[in-house]
Amino acid sequence: MKKLHLALVCFLFINVLAARSQSMDQTYTTALGVKLWGDGAGISLKHFISSNRALEGIGYFWNGGTRITGLYEFHFDIVGAPGLKWYVGPGVHVGFYNDGYNRNNNYNNNHNNNYKGGSFVGIDGVLGLDYKFNRAPINLSLDWQPSIEFGTNRGFYGGWGGLGIRYTF
Repeated sequence: MKKLHLALVCFLFINVLAARSQSMDQTYTTALGVKLWGDGAGISLKHFISSNRALEGIGYFWNGGTRITGLYEFHFDIVGAPGLKWYVGPGVHVGFYNDGYNRNNNYNNNHNNNYKGGSFVGIDGVLGLDYKFNRAPINLSLDWQPSIEFGTNRGFYGGWGGLGIRYTF
C-alpha cells in the first residue's frame, strides 16, 4: 500500500510539472525520478552522454539495506514507435545490507536464511525499455538488472530492476 501511495504522489507531481512544461519533443538529456521494484524503491538519475548512450545512477533503499548501482546503457530506436527505445548495458554496484536479512524471501533459495550483513560489490547488466512522452517532460522505463555479487554471500541475483518514473530536463 505504501508503494501505491508513493507511485500516486509521483504521478501527480509529474503531471503538475508536465502541465507547466514547454517540452515538445520525444528526446531528453537528463531525467530524475524514482524506480520502484519488489519491496523497495530507489532514486534514479539518467543522463545521455551522446544520442544513444546514457549513464544511470540508482540508489535503492529497502528493509534489507541500501544498494548503489551505476549503469552504462546503449539505447536503440524501435521502428514505428516514436519515443520508445530499448536499451542494454553493463554496470557495477555496491551494497550495504543489514544483519539477519533473509535473502530467501527476496531473491533465490541458494543462500542461508539469516546471513551476516555487510558491504558487498558486484557487476550488473541491464535490459529494458525507455519511453519519453511527447509534449510532456515525463520518462518511463521498465528494466531487468541481473547481477553477480561478490562477498561472503556471493551469487547471482535476478530480482533487480523495476519501473522508473522520471522528470526530464
